[in-house]
Amino acid sequence: MKSAFITGITGQDGSYLAEFLLKKNYTVHGLKRRTSTFNTKRIDHIYQDPSISNRNLILHHGDLLDASSLNNIISKIKPDEIYNLAAQSHVAVSFEQPEYTANADALGTVRILEAIKNFNLIKKTKFYQASTSEMFGNISEKKLDENSIFKPISPYGVSKLFSYWITKNYRDSYGIFASNGILFNHESPRRGETFVTQKIVTALVKIKFNLQSCLYLGNLYAKRDWGHAKDYIVAIWKILQHKKADDFCIATGNNYSIKEFIEEVLKYLDIKIIWKGKGLSEVGINKKNNKIIIAIDKRYMRPNDINSLIGDSAKAKRELNWNPKVKFEELICEMVKLQIDIYKK
Repeated sequence: MKSAFITGITGQDGSYLAEFLLKKNYTVHGLKRRTSTFNTKRIDHIYQDPSISNRNLILHHGDLLDASSLNNIISKIKPDEIYNLAAQSHVAVSFEQPEYTANADALGTVRILEAIKNFNLIKKTKFYQASTSEMFGNISEKKLDENSIFKPISPYGVSKLFSYWITKNYRDSYGIFASNGILFNHESPRRGETFVTQKIVTALVKIKFNLQSCLYLGNLYAKRDWGHAKDYIVAIWKILQHKKADDFCIATGNNYSIKEFIEEVLKYLDIKIIWKGKGLSEVGINKKNNKIIIAIDKRYMRPNDINSLIGDSAKAKRELNWNPKVKFEELICEMVKLQIDIYKK
């Protein structure tokens, strides 16, 4: 039976990956930061109490900022696979907390790779680093792949780029099976409410039920390549099952603007709006009652924003036999349905 260690197990990707690996009969170890409140709702349905003998889901308290806790956990469990999914992953927050972002997202990766090296796990443990399309920045290529130029424009993107290169460096220098998955945007009903997709879905469902009056956003014209997290964790797993350590772009090959995302949610909710104005003055007006339900707030404009991201996952399709299954419209439908169920209750 294989064992895996997942940092960020309580997050969107970590929870889906834990489910996936448990179904494949892994023993799954997860890193959880010690907090005064419970933050495990995404994995509560698979949680196993420590009193259960022979349990195959085990949580460990630790932090990417704390090398001693990582060393203790990794040296104790000696996992076959490590998936480093934990990060300060909010782009806007990275401008407000650049030092914390760099410490967690860049140096956290070094701490794990050092543990693999120092505890003689080079021949045993495979390492996956969650890289991001934000590393590309605003480069002019239409579709981005493993050979595209990196030019990050946020502290988050810069920190992740350090992790990308340090992963390749430890692979080349020490022979660690260390791979990067350059994942483009991926969402799900488990996405946190501070991320724009879930913020849009939650707010518009509340507006539908008269629980909120208006949704405030930043750049409506930023375009992203959105897939479903459940599809992407299959790719993550396949990357570590590949015959050799390598780096892969994971994307759908389609992109949509924030405005198009909004319109798809509104279509599902049967809310018809009229767009008026330009720039910071642009608003979405509900045709039914002539009320403004979408408006721009300059506080949500990033100091530097990526205009468009679209990925090319031809290498993953060719070498990993991976293809995204969930379409853009299906993803939004799934997210909206869950929020409707919540507010109906």
